[in-house]
Amino acid sequence: MDPTLLRLDPAAPDPLYRQLVAQVARLVAAGVLRAGDTLPSVRDVAAAHAINPMTVSRAWGLLEADGLVLRERGRGMVVAGDRRRAAPLADRLALLAPALEALALQARDLELPAERVLAALRQRLQEPSA
Repeated sequence: MDPTLLRLDPAAPDPLYRQLVAQVARLVAAGVLRAGDTLPSVRDVAAAHAINPMTVSRAWGLLEADGLVLRERGRGMVVAGDRRRAAPLADRLALLAPALEALALQARDLELPAERVLAALRQRLQEPSA
């Protein structure tokens, strides 16, 4: 896995290590990362994003504690073997719950009509990833 696939936002309210954990969990749930795939090294991720290696180490440790990845001698962190296929749709949608909650709150605060917010979201979903 290329460490630049991970996107970090220093201005986001979530700490960087939580952003890393959430992104790896989403990649596994979507089937992008499969059982046996290796995560990039702590050093590679830290260098790619100009962040403290301890931040990445903390994220990898949490993923290991959650059973999502395993530490294998000579290979580093590997996606756990019991994650052979993408998670069910409901589980993948559940990963979006915090972001959807924040979006709904902001839309209500700005008094935006639901139809316009949904149209904007549809447009974003159709745009290619940057």
